[in-house]
Amino acid sequence: MYYFTLVLFVIACLVLIVSVLMQSGKSAGMSGAIGGGAEQLFGSQKGRSLDKTFDKLTKISAVVFILAAIALVYLSKGV
Repeated sequence: MYYFTLVLFVIACLVLIVSVLMQSGKSAGMSGAIGGGAEQLFGSQKGRSLDKTFDKLTKISAVVFILAAIALVYLSKGV
């Protein structure tokens, strides 16, 4: 169970890092290249939906990250 939680924790870490970096911030971040290209091809809605997807992915991976961290502490103590 410990190793499963550890793998889940690492995956959540990587997904969280990528999803935060791909979000467009006030300065249009790294997703400006993807969102800008999508906006030219598919209209402005595609870029917005991409940002919403990254926003949801960030929230979900943050919750999984926190829960996995708490579970790892619990499992490492052997309680």
